[in-house]
Amino acid sequence: MAQAINLQVNGDRHTCATKLNLPDFLSSIGLNPRLVAVEYNGEILHRQFWPQTMIQEGDRLEVVTIVGGG
Repeated sequence: MAQAINLQVNGDRHTCATKLNLPDFLSSIGLNPRLVAVEYNGEILHRQFWPQTMIQEGDRLEVVTIVGGG
């Protein structure tokens, strides 16, 4: 049986597989990584660090979707 980890996204509890990096996790919950900004454990995480950021037990993410318009 595959192990799972628990984390919090926008205040809601989520469970995901282990060994997921941030872009893969965002995709797994139905978000396009190119259209969001992420606060990771209380700090804005620059996009250049996303591929090497592995989701860990107890992480807290705040994800904001970018919306265009005028």
